[in-house]
Amino acid sequence: MITRLGRSAPRILDLESLQEFDRRAAKATAMRGWHLYGLDLTQREGALEALNPAGAVLVDCTLTPESEARLRAAGAYVVADGAEVGPVEAERHSLYTPQELYAGLKKGPYERVPDARIYAWARTHLGVSGENPALADDSRAATRLAAMHDHSIATALHAAVESGPLSGRPLVGVMGGHGAQRGGADYADAAALGRAIVNAGGRVATGGGPGAMEAANLGGYLAGLSQAEFEAELGALSAVPSPVPDPGAWARAAFEVLERHPHGETGLGVPTWFYGHEPPNVFATHIAKYFSNAQREAVLLVVATGGTVMLPGRAGTVQEIFQEACDGYYGAAEKVAPLVLWGSRYWTETLPAWPLLLALSQGSPLEGRVHLVDTIPEALAALGLG
Repeated sequence: MITRLGRSAPRILDLESLQEFDRRAAKATAMRGWHLYGLDLTQREGALEALNPAGAVLVDCTLTPESEARLRAAGAYVVADGAEVGPVEAERHSLYTPQELYAGLKKGPYERVPDARIYAWARTHLGVSGENPALADDSRAATRLAAMHDHSIATALHAAVESGPLSGRPLVGVMGGHGAQRGGADYADAAALGRAIVNAGGRVATGGGPGAMEAANLGGYLAGLSQAEFEAELGALSAVPSPVPDPGAWARAAFEVLERHPHGETGLGVPTWFYGHEPPNVFATHIAKYFSNAQREAVLLVVATGGTVMLPGRAGTVQEIFQEACDGYYGAAEKVAPLVLWGSRYWTETLPAWPLLLALSQGSPLEGRVHLVDTIPEALAALGLG
């Protein structure tokens, strides 16, 4: 089965039989985008050595120790022991914390922490991309469990936003692709934006993943630092620019920042195990993690009552722009939050979403609530902050 997952994601190839693996391996030179589930690959060492494994995801596959070490070192995610995670906590009464999702990271690889093991459970028991083709009794039970979990997370998020630790300031959504790397200009821009939002009286909410999402949460968390201190932490993180090839090293570098600054500003991340091969960033102090990506995306846009800034991205970001626009178009005018596109050249030339958005807004509740900006002061003004 082939599916498309995520913003700017590669083509995904799901392999669940040795016959399919052999057929694909005979024609390929690389495994990027391959997701392998429960395969005994101990007799396929020769085939594995002939393939570049960077970007592959292997869930509950049987490997020799030598093959597992080589695959990890070359950039594959090897997620083991998913069956050991046991039942997912269906009725939570609070949001996750980074420390909870990454428990045990200091003592072992990322693939052994709760976040990765729950991803392995989801892929095994919920089926590919959340589908449930077999409809076996255990699959039905797992689907019910995931739905109950997501309902309890939604309830906990509502409480946190209405009267809990995420209340009192407008939540501003910052959307953008996962590809921005630490040390890069796009990452620095997103971090500066997150910092400015908090210093202007808002609170940052993102999709909770790496890239621009991590950068915005980082900026919000470290908003109280001086400019020099802030730039020093950006420089420290750049030593591990992305979760590939080692998500554990990427997360450990972030936790080192938290250890140096344990009392940062509160922020929200809303990631999903649907994109489980993208680990959550640790700079969101409160994490509402869902199994259902559709529910997660809808919830994130709803809670961002302070407006949303759309950084340059690809298909997923374009989808979010018009999902937000659709809600505003048919919504009550007094409830329409600002929708801000960052990067006039990008949104008018590279992916010309702005002309369509502007035309759509005319004569609707969106009119006067959509903005195209290039600077932080323009973004803050559009959001009504500062």
